[in-house]
Amino acid sequence: MPPKKDQIIERQLRFQQLLISISTTYINADISDIDQLIHKSLKQMGEFVGSDRSYIFSYDFVNNTTTNTYEWCAEGIKPEIDNLKDIPVDYIPQWLEAHRKGEAFWVDNVSKLPDDGEYGLRAILEPQGIKSLITIPKFKNNELVGFIGFDSVKKLNKYNDHEKEILFVYANMLVNLRQRKEYEERIKAQEVKKQELLEHLSQQNKSLSEYAHMVSHDLKAPLINIHTLVSWFMDDNKDKISESQWYPLQQVLFNVEKMDLLIKGVLDYSTVDRIDTENSKVDLNKLLDEVLQTMLIPKHITVNIDTNMPTLFGNTWRFKQVFQNLILNAVKYSDKEQGYVEVSYTEDAEHFQFFVKDNGVGINPNYFHKIFKIFTKLESTGASSGIGLSIVEKIIKFYKGKIWVESEEGRGTTFYFNLPKSEVVQPDTQIKVQ
Repeated sequence: MPPKKDQIIERQLRFQQLLISISTTYINADISDIDQLIHKSLKQMGEFVGSDRSYIFSYDFVNNTTTNTYEWCAEGIKPEIDNLKDIPVDYIPQWLEAHRKGEAFWVDNVSKLPDDGEYGLRAILEPQGIKSLITIPKFKNNELVGFIGFDSVKKLNKYNDHEKEILFVYANMLVNLRQRKEYEERIKAQEVKKQELLEHLSQQNKSLSEYAHMVSHDLKAPLINIHTLVSWFMDDNKDKISESQWYPLQQVLFNVEKMDLLIKGVLDYSTVDRIDTENSKVDLNKLLDEVLQTMLIPKHITVNIDTNMPTLFGNTWRFKQVFQNLILNAVKYSDKEQGYVEVSYTEDAEHFQFFVKDNGVGINPNYFHKIFKIFTKLESTGASSGIGLSIVEKIIKFYKGKIWVESEEGRGTTFYFNLPKSEVVQPDTQIKVQ
């Protein structure tokens, strides 16, 4: 008695539900053990369609062979996977032709196949006890890469069009699963290379920083000796040295001092990320007061500092370097009869934004991209090493902040920088963004 229409519909719905379940498993599962996932789904699909053996083959069109890579067998059914390695595709021309067209290849009754010789299709299938089979091609990026198959050994089996459509979807799911595995392995490999590169760069930066620190430190001693010896010679012989002889000696002292500034700048720059002292609360009001006490501010320049600056959590030396270099830079480039420098800040939920503003010579916008580069100076003087703004930028980046400049030639310059509160607020008083 033929199955009733509602029974057919109910079976088709259960088949669809099984496919959805397998798809959900594939999507949500950790595919580090992809073999287990594939074997489980082959068993589920094989049992549902009533086959005795389900399997996956891959095509190798370089060598024109096909190989059984996965197999599930029902209880009592002999596995064939070890016997089906590197099978010439010439043995299966019928189903290879169908697969190339994107079609399924099936045999409802193997015993009815023509006897086409020792290497014919019937001669291959009958020794495996196969009565019926269906194979579904697998495509990856429009390229035929393999097929899935279902063998019936105990009885004849037929597949309706709806079941064939579902098996095609399952084949596509297997391809997607394999691609996902390949993508994840590629990403992991890239992450490993990235980490290795970062570690290498970190070690290189550390070595360069240590080298710069060592060389700079070792250079200071002979410079001090040169300066001292020339100064003594000039003091001891000031009555004997002519004006024409005096000038080159002054130039020696000038260049020694210039070199000393440069070395100090290199030392400071190489020290920015090597300081390992513990962080602490830093009251910027007190810090800026100390900064001004160590600076020689010309009488015609007024420095106005906000009296309500915040308290940050970090390294005192780093914060002092930032404000000291920015204020010195503002003072240095003051060209007005009444110069001024203003230091203040604003804040929002996530950042403190500071600024140091002056009414000096200003900077041509064409040079904005150069001013933070190490050893870059917009004019050649002995009062600058060309490293100060580079140190400032390096410290700001150390605290994951950002620095930028706004300026108009002849009217002054404002340096802005922000610091994320997540980096400079003490952990136990961390400001939470609403």
